Amino acid sequence: MVDSRARGNTSKGVQGATDAGVLVIGMGRFGASLAVTLDELGRDVLAVERDPDLVQTWSGRLPLVEADATNADALIQLGAKEFPIAVVGVGTSLEASVLITANLVDLGTPLIWAKAISAEHGRILQRIGAHHVVYPEHDAGARVAHLVSGRMLDFIELEDGFTIVKMRPPQETHGFTVGESQIRKKYGITVIGVKPPGQPFEYATENTRIDAADTLILSGDTVLLEKFARRP
Repeated sequence: MVDSRARGNTSKGVQGATDAGVLVIGMGRFGASLAVTLDELGRDVLAVERDPDLVQTWSGRLPLVEADATNADALIQLGAKEFPIAVVGVGTSLEASVLITANLVDLGTPLIWAKAISAEHGRILQRIGAHHVVYPEHDAGARVAHLVSGRMLDFIELEDGFTIVKMRPPQETHGFTVGESQIRKKYGITVIGVKPPGQPFEYATENTRIDAADTLILSGDTVLLEKFARRP
């Protein structure tokens, strides 16, 4: 059952739910970071957590209810049907993750995101009806691996090998314009923009000059970007 001590905190999340309302189940590191960020962005959020210690930690900081989401009746009581988007942030317990996701599927939640800790876990979640499965630990590890292997400052892999990176410019580009450097012709990647120190970001043109202290924003195939990032 929904804990009566936390029930009063649900009003913003349930009554204020709109097309952008998000139900976040599980307030571990992943779920808490997600819920707090969404709340800061002005989204209608309701967080659900069954661990009383975590409930106490986050109580008062955002709309939160203490409940066991593996219990379908508890989800119904807290108004889960009102949310068009739900995120299952529970990952350490495979059974709980699967039960919660299945409950949301049974409730007809239009869009379900679920955290998985392994490929097998992810396949199960997809088979029972999760629309999107994320692997935060794996993705974070892969991202850091790219960052520590070269001059990259940030790395975002979108899909099908297409990536956007932020990096320091290789020596061969210092003092030359984008056109003079011929980065696209030589390396098959695109310079989206250049950010000089202390200056705003600007979209790159053929005449944009690249200096040693600048930051480049580039896009293209992951492998090609990696090769470029390893240039001296």
